[in-house]
Amino acid sequence: MGRFFKFKITVLSLFLGLGVFANTITVEPNNPQKTIKKAFEKAKDGDTILIKSGIYREGPLYLDKSVTLTGEGFPVIDGEFEHEILTVESDGVTIKGILFKNSGASNFNDIAALKIQNSKNVLVDGCKFEDNFFGIHTINSSYITYTNNDLKSRKMEGRPSANGIHCWKSNHLTIKNNQIHGHRDGIYFEFITNSDIENNESIGNSRYGLHFMFSHDNLFKNNTFQNNGAGVAVMYSKRVKMYNNHFRYNWGLAAYGLLLKEIDDSEIYDNEFSENTMGIFADGANRIKVTNNQFYRNGWAFKINASSTDALISGNNFIGNTFDMATNGNLRVKSLDGNYWDKYEGYDLDRDGVGDIPYHPITFYSLIIERNSSALMLFRSFFVKLMDTAESIFPSLTPENVKDNAPMTRKIKKQIT
Repeated sequence: MGRFFKFKITVLSLFLGLGVFANTITVEPNNPQKTIKKAFEKAKDGDTILIKSGIYREGPLYLDKSVTLTGEGFPVIDGEFEHEILTVESDGVTIKGILFKNSGASNFNDIAALKIQNSKNVLVDGCKFEDNFFGIHTINSSYITYTNNDLKSRKMEGRPSANGIHCWKSNHLTIKNNQIHGHRDGIYFEFITNSDIENNESIGNSRYGLHFMFSHDNLFKNNTFQNNGAGVAVMYSKRVKMYNNHFRYNWGLAAYGLLLKEIDDSEIYDNEFSENTMGIFADGANRIKVTNNQFYRNGWAFKINASSTDALISGNNFIGNTFDMATNGNLRVKSLDGNYWDKYEGYDLDRDGVGDIPYHPITFYSLIIERNSSALMLFRSFFVKLMDTAESIFPSLTPENVKDNAPMTRKIKKQIT
C-alpha cells in the first residue's frame, strides 16, 4: 500500500505541474470584485480568464502570465480613445473572442489596442478590433499567431491613423484569415523573418495593403489587397515568396498593385494583378522570378526600371492592359519568353501554340511617356498607332534585348499550386 500511495502522490504532482487542475476565473461587467485587473492579479500560469459579455473600461491593462483569455459574447474592452488597451509580455498566452475598441492615439507613441512584446507562443484568434490607432502591435517576439481576426478603423477628423497589424523585429509569425479595413497600412513588417501571411483581406486602407522592409524569407499566399491607397510595397528584402495573391483596384498617380524596391532572389507566382495604375513596378529588383501571373486591364502591367537585373518573366498572361511593359533605360532581363500577349499580331504557321516571330512588349510610345508624361494626351491617336507600328516593323529605339522569343498564341491556363 505504501508504494501505491507514493505512486498516486507522484502522478497527482505531475498533473498539477502540467496545469490539469488550472482554475477558471470569471470576469463580470459592473462588478468591482470581478474586474479584468483583479483577474490578472489573481491568475496563475495555466489559468483561464472568462470575460462575460459587457463593456469594460479599466484603463491600460498589463498581462505577464501564461493564461487564456476567453470572451463570452464578444465583451468590449474600451480604451475610451485615451489608453493602450492591453499589453502582453509573457509566453504561452491565448486570447479569443474579445472586442478591443477605441484605443488612444498619438503622433509620437505607438499606442495599440493589443501590444505583444518580448513574448513567444502567443495566439490571438477570433477577436475584433474597432477604431483603434494600431490594431495589433508586435515587438521582439516569436512564434506568434493571429488568426480569424477582424480589424476595422474609421477615419476620424483630427485623429491620426496607424497600421492594422504592425510587426517589428520578430520571427516565425503566422497571420491567417484576418480582415483589415480602414487603417494606414493593413499589414506592416519591419525586420521580420520566416513568417507566413495567408488568406487575409486587406482592403480600403489609406496607404498600403501590405508594407514590409528589411524582412527576409517570408511567404505571402492567397491574400487579397484591394482598393488601397498605393497597393503593396516590398522593400529591401530577400527571398520573398508571393503566391496566389490578388492585387486589385489600386488607382492613383503613384499607385501600383505591387512595388518591388531593392528586392533580391524572390518569387512572384500565380498572382492576379487587375485594374491597377501599375500591376508591378520593379526598381532595383534582382534575380526575381515572375511566372504564371495574370495581368488584366492595368494602366501599365509591368514597369521595370533598368536598375533591375536578371529577371525571369515567363508564363504570364497580359490581357487588356494599356501598356504591357515599360522601362526607363537599357533594361536587361534573363528571360522574357513564353508569355501570352493579347497585342501580339504575329503568326503561328506550324500551329504549335508558339508565335513564329518575337514580340517586343515595350512600345515606342511608352518610351516617350516615360520621358514626358504629358504625351499621354495623344493616347489612341492615329499618329501614335502609326509610330508604334513602324517601330515594331523596323525596331530602332525600343530595347532590342527585351523581347519574347516564344510568345504564346493562346491564353495560358492558371497553374494549380
